[in-house]
Amino acid sequence: MAESENLIIAKIGGSFAFSKRLTVWLDALLLAAGRVVIVPGGGPFADAVRTAQPAMGFDDRAAHRMGLLAMEQFGCALAGLRPSLRLAESAAAIRSALRFGEVPVWAPTRMVLEAKDVPASWDVTSDSLAAWLAGALGAKLLLLVKSGEPPQARLRAADLAAGGVVDSCFPRFLAASGARAYLAGPEDHAAFATSVRSGEMVGVRIGTS
Repeated sequence: MAESENLIIAKIGGSFAFSKRLTVWLDALLLAAGRVVIVPGGGPFADAVRTAQPAMGFDDRAAHRMGLLAMEQFGCALAGLRPSLRLAESAAAIRSALRFGEVPVWAPTRMVLEAKDVPASWDVTSDSLAAWLAGALGAKLLLLVKSGEPPQARLRAADLAAGGVVDSCFPRFLAASGARAYLAGPEDHAAFATSVRSGEMVGVRIGTS
């Protein structure tokens, strides 16, 4: 497996689901095969859960599980776009894919439902779960890829949460993970490809304080 210092947890926002930038980002991430794990957002699949909850009245616990399955649905779609992407539902499966030089796409339901420190709430989205996974795997690099252009300055996790760019629990999960986090926009795929070769990271650094 990739050394933890070099392991990248890359969260791809669900807003890329119907974007032309989705496949170019996947191709860029594939250049880091063996040292990158993709965390899929929920995208339109999570939006369906958000719409259904008030109409049907199911509780947040059910919505939490359905939101995790929404991430898995987007993950299945990603894996269906590129044959070198491998769905992985456990830390062991992730490590195995990395050892074989593949790019695991995290299917989070099993690991998250077994975790005692992840609340069943819409306050925890794929951003926080990506930070949580970084901590679980000992990864030191976390990249959030979003469809909006990030400001060209150092960011604070708390400010991003206050502005709705990330969920409200993200600052806590990021601090607990010990990872260095970066925010990238839709056009940063080429810079990521370059950064893989140079050993640097693309995007704007997200500070914890």
